Amino acid sequence: MTKEKNLCGKRQKLEDPYEIWRGYGATQGWEWRVLKKYQTPSNEAKNPYARWHCAVKSPFTFGSWEYGDTYVKDVVNCAIKDRIERKEGQRR
Repeated sequence: MTKEKNLCGKRQKLEDPYEIWRGYGATQGWEWRVLKKYQTPSNEAKNPYARWHCAVKSPFTFGSWEYGDTYVKDVVNCAIKDRIERKEGQRR
């Protein structure tokens, strides 16, 4: 059995994130840029406390980015993915 690899485990720069999520409804105007994922997708699905390292911009940050970890469930429950993950070794 092959061990699943975390393709998003290396920290990315703000300009080149793994994913971009945009808020809707009550979170309209919010944007999460996923810079690092700590777990593989299958482990993330089993862990209610899974987290991502993100850069976040909202109406409360006045146009600047705030960096930090956030729970995956908090992002996916109020945002839509705007950009898909890159494949290993793929450059943009």
